[in-house]
Amino acid sequence: MVKLDHRIDNFMLPSTGGQEFSLSDNVGKNIIIYFYPKDDTPGCTTEGQDFRDNWSAFTKRNCVIVGISRDSIESHENFKEKMGFPFELLSDSDETVCKLFNVLKMKNMYGKQVCGIGRSTFVIDAEGILRKGWRDVKVAGHVQEVLDFVTIMH
Repeated sequence: MVKLDHRIDNFMLPSTGGQEFSLSDNVGKNIIIYFYPKDDTPGCTTEGQDFRDNWSAFTKRNCVIVGISRDSIESHENFKEKMGFPFELLSDSDETVCKLFNVLKMKNMYGKQVCGIGRSTFVIDAEGILRKGWRDVKVAGHVQEVLDFVTIMH
């Protein structure tokens, strides 16, 4: 499990654009990882759009943004294209990285208990150290909070 102010072990996940994302390939950049429950749902769409709309502000601060959910790459490709996201979406279908960041939680869905991703965001600095984490994120205003944090960090 990840800990604040500790190095994050390298991980690799399939990514949109026919790529594989590797944490170690992004050393030297600040990495923003946002975990979200499901492609093309209202909250996840709004959150992705907020990151998209602030993309240039993040890139000016040496940031790479990736979104992670358990959806398939095919689903991610459709969602990314539909929303015009300039960043990649990663598929964690076996929940390896979700477990590493401890973002899985029990939720009530239509009266049933199901395990799902709790909306969470993490900032890893250019040396691979976890600097900040937000859990149980409320979408409104969140991306601005992340941007404010990396601005101070930068």
